[in-house]
Amino acid sequence: MKTLRGVQIVYEDNHLLVVVKPPNMPTQADASGDADLHSTMKAYIAERYHKPGAVYLGLVHRLDRPVGGLVVLARTSKAADRLSAQVRQKTLSREYVAAVRGKPPERGELLDWLLKDGRTNTVRAVPPHTPGAKDARLRFASAGAAGDLTLLRVRLFTGRSHQIRVQLSHAGWPIWGDARYGGGRPGEQIALWGAHLGLIHPTTQKALAFDCLPPRDAMPWRLFGDDVFESERHILL
Repeated sequence: MKTLRGVQIVYEDNHLLVVVKPPNMPTQADASGDADLHSTMKAYIAERYHKPGAVYLGLVHRLDRPVGGLVVLARTSKAADRLSAQVRQKTLSREYVAAVRGKPPERGELLDWLLKDGRTNTVRAVPPHTPGAKDARLRFASAGAAGDLTLLRVRLFTGRSHQIRVQLSHAGWPIWGDARYGGGRPGEQIALWGAHLGLIHPTTQKALAFDCLPPRDAMPWRLFGDDVFESERHILL
């Protein structure tokens, strides 16, 4: 597996690029000016394939800056259109693992309306059909516990800004290390990780699945036994 500036390249062909975004790297360029995933991978494509001029690389979905995990990028506009259609049709599956405080039920589904404040870049749950709010849906299942923490597998059905973080916090199970919505402390890395991607290849129509677990030597992941991470995956599909 290739690694470029901390980005692991999981899969690549003429249409797709699947990578593991490291925590604290922006998915795309922002006001910080820090190296971002999109620009880094465009530079990789240009160098590897000796492409002069502008390189096309389409963003299909994003991860919040502090969150690490799997991201798929499109190397052609046709691939970008077809993958974006899968996102809209909910046939592109995204599953995450999160270490939360509290004891959620074994399985559940959260349905909320979320409203984003663009001035503060924060999101909050609001009453249904509040002007400007968008519906948000996810499912979760408990995979194990360590002390007062529970490891959840989470599947997204909508892709709202900060969705998992806000919905779990609103339900009473804030994510460990989430400074914005979960009372995380300085130095803690948010315990949310994009662990699975399932998609249909935009040209071959073959079903593809990719998996990447969070760093097992980092807190709080190391608190959970190997059996938790080796248990049946994709239990929500």
